[in-house]
Formats: sequence, C-alpha cells, structure tokens
Amino acid sequence: MALVLTGFSVIAGGLLGWVNDVTAGPIAEANAKTLSDAIKVVVPGFDNNPAEAPDTIDVNGVKYIVYKATKGDEFIGAAVQSSSNGFGGALTVLVGFDADGKIIDYSLLSHAETPGLGSKAADWFKKGGKGDITGKNPGETPLTVSKDGGQIDAITASTITSRAFLLAVNNAYAAYKNQHVDAASGATQQAAPAPAAQTDSTQVAVDTTKVVTNK
Repeated sequence: MALVLTGFSVIAGGLLGWVNDVTAGPIAEANAKTLSDAIKVVVPGFDNNPAEAPDTIDVNGVKYIVYKATKGDEFIGAAVQSSSNGFGGALTVLVGFDADGKIIDYSLLSHAETPGLGSKAADWFKKGGKGDITGKNPGETPLTVSKDGGQIDAITASTITSRAFLLAVNNAYAAYKNQHVDAASGATQQAAPAPAAQTDSTQVAVDTTKVVTNK
C-alpha cells in the first residue's frame, strides 16, 4: 500500500508539473496581451512598447509600476498601476496620465467588490459617467468623494469602494510625478503626497460593519 501511494504521488506530481509547464507560456502571453490592451486604452497614441521596460517607482515605501508612452521622441504620458484596499479586498487600477498630469482614462484590472455595487467602479469614473475623473489633475486637487468634501460623486451605496478607487488614482499620480521629467526644465518632479483623508485600514474596519450597502 505504501509503495502504491508513493508511486501514485510521484506520477501525480509529475503530471502537475507537466501541466504547469505547458500552460505557463499561454497564460503569460494572455496576461501580457491584457496589459498591452489596457495600456492602449488609458494612454492612446503611442508608438513605442510601454510594457517592454516599465519603471518601478517607490513612493512612501510602496512600489508602483509606470509604463511610459512616447510617440517618436515625444513623451505623451504614462500608465501607472496602483492598488488599494476596497470593500471586498485589493482593488488594482491602471491609470493613464497625459504629459501635463491630467487623467486620460483608466482600466480596472482586478477587484473583489460586490457585483452590481462596488463592481461599478469599472465604468462609474469614466468619461460621461456620474463620477467622471477624466481630464482632472490630482496634483492640483486630490480626488475625493463629495461626501468627504470633494468633487467626485461616489458610486451609489458604495462609498468605501469609491474612496479606495480614488486613493489608488491619487497614489498613481504621485508615482507618475515622481518619475516624470519635465521637458522644459529637465528636472524630475517630486511625488505629490497621497491624500490623508482615508487610509486602507480605516476602510476595511468600516467594511466589516457595512456588509450590505458598502456606504
């Protein structure tokens, strides 16, 4: 019996290893295509390959991935990947900024928000949406929900998700300005501080008591 179980374990382990080797390539290719498509959405018009050599930027001990977009020799903007804790867990967004720091568009890469509520973040803040953030520059005024004195309409019944989303966008801007070199002066811009209004730990603590409404 021991020999049979040992043999079965060895065979099963070998099969799992083989399946992993076979699927690793296609999975990596699919992920790369998803990222490439997302970058094209948030920073359109580039002719380089931003995903080929991204920058990893450290802001206040947190690392962000910055994909620089150029057209010819001209820097036209960057896509920045940023995460924050939402209602259901980590919320990761890719935010596109133009050369002046204004938001072009965004793509919600992953989230664990409530279907029909927090999941609306995928479209709520896009151009034409009720919480439209396109064209705004977080360096001029950090993005916050109207409930906290800001100018952005939160997702209905999903204030926690909205706060988490905007926190991720504000932090993405901080990473963007930390790496972006001003074309006129050649000086590297310093990161703008993340808004102090919300912290992830506070959001999570509130989440546990607001299971239904996510307010």
